[in-house]
Amino acid sequence: MKKVLSFLAAAACVASLFAARSFKNNTYQKLADEYERKAENALDAGEYADSIEYAKKAEENARLSKEYIRAMMARGQAEDAIKLAENQVNWAEKIDAPHTFPMAYTAAKENLETAKKYFEAEDWDKATEYAKLALASLDGVHEVTPLPAVYIVRPWAETKDCYWNISGRPYIYNNPLLWENLYQANKAGMPKPENPNLILPGMKMNVPSLTGEYRRGTYDPKKEYEPYGGQ
Repeated sequence: MKKVLSFLAAAACVASLFAARSFKNNTYQKLADEYERKAENALDAGEYADSIEYAKKAEENARLSKEYIRAMMARGQAEDAIKLAENQVNWAEKIDAPHTFPMAYTAAKENLETAKKYFEAEDWDKATEYAKLALASLDGVHEVTPLPAVYIVRPWAETKDCYWNISGRPYIYNNPLLWENLYQANKAGMPKPENPNLILPGMKMNVPSLTGEYRRGTYDPKKEYEPYGGQ
């Protein structure tokens, strides 16, 4: 993502050069050029008072032109930054970041909304600042496979499946000492609920979330899961 941002930053610099040239042909600059010509003509004609007055008007319009160009360039930068932030938020939604990276996603959304509010208020600098904060909020976000919410018990001879061993697997709780959480969530469906050692192959074992971690679907040995990190 950082490479993408660097590339887009370079592209923005090039775009700003073209923008500056196009914005220069504005009403204020045209008036400044016109008053400058009048000032020169008045000076050549010996109309010194008029020449001074025209020169002042030329200077004032040149100042207004510079302010206009700065404002339009700042507006364009804010538009570009907000568009980029919107694209990244949309990408984050597509990879399920609201569930897998809820804090980062929420921060990005809030910063993006703030950027839009500043843009509406024509505070281009603040709009750009918050759009960049939205992007920064998503800097560590990446696509991940959600931890499984269901585990199907396999034969002991193949996997040594029991509450203790299953709980210790990285994609479950990464800690065998947390096995009772599995037991309490599943004992009602066991043939002998009072005996945690009696689990049978084929049993669908629910894996409850312990620390708010997002879990979805059934464990698939073909998938790669990030280790549970809530201990």
